[in-house]
Amino acid sequence: MPYLAVGSEGANPVNIYYEDHGSGTPVVLSHGYPLSGRSWEKQLSQLLAAGYRVITYDRRGWGNSSQPATGYDYDTFASDVNKLLTQLDVRGAILVGHSMGTGDITHYLGRYGTERVAKAVLLSPIPPFLLGTADNPEGAPQSLFDGFIQAAQADRYVWLKQFLENFYNLDTYGGTLVSDQVFQASWNLAVAGSAIAAVACIPTWLTDFRNDLPKIDVPVLVMHGDQDRILPIGLTAQRLPGLIKDMRLLVIEGGPHAIAWTHADQVNAALLDFIQG
Repeated sequence: MPYLAVGSEGANPVNIYYEDHGSGTPVVLSHGYPLSGRSWEKQLSQLLAAGYRVITYDRRGWGNSSQPATGYDYDTFASDVNKLLTQLDVRGAILVGHSMGTGDITHYLGRYGTERVAKAVLLSPIPPFLLGTADNPEGAPQSLFDGFIQAAQADRYVWLKQFLENFYNLDTYGGTLVSDQVFQASWNLAVAGSAIAAVACIPTWLTDFRNDLPKIDVPVLVMHGDQDRILPIGLTAQRLPGLIKDMRLLVIEGGPHAIAWTHADQVNAALLDFIQG
């Protein structure tokens, strides 16, 4: 399996697992919490069939990547992306992120620029800034995220189960768009992740991306479900117009957080149209 060394923790190397398939224009997929690159399977097949090179990777702490005790912050996540793109000499890429992965992409673009990037796609985005502050009154209170951290520390398994139920809007789509087997597969990925990462990633959701967004000088497509319970559209995607120079927002009617799975046909059609346009 291919791994990229991105650092070390004491005497132990920190490696990022990635997969690189196909040829043509590269599309790099950055997954959301608490899953791995495997969560992109409905996009992977369609992108490969359309003639693209598709690169997925597992964020540190998840999937087949190393599970260090440190490095859970967006400076490090963006650095990991930069090392991946540099090692693979990716150029003219389409960067596609979901949830936490949209933070990886946004901060990468803000910090490292767009020399290697042609376009970006943000699904169920976490930017611009979730925390309510004096200059961000639209945000959510700190106490909400403190509660998330306490829940994850108290019983990671219950926390992840409840998170995934809201990830898929399971009470609405369970048994139709989300089978028992899909939920079980996501659960398996989530609980196989680092117990440290399951907690340590939560504070990263409060990262302020507002300084990164104006630096993005490539076209951006944003897709967000209007029934997203994890990252409500009013706190996130609907606040992005005007913060990114060249941006289009597509609202997925009835879409939960997991639109890449539940509404894959709409997502894939819009993604391919955007890439090819």
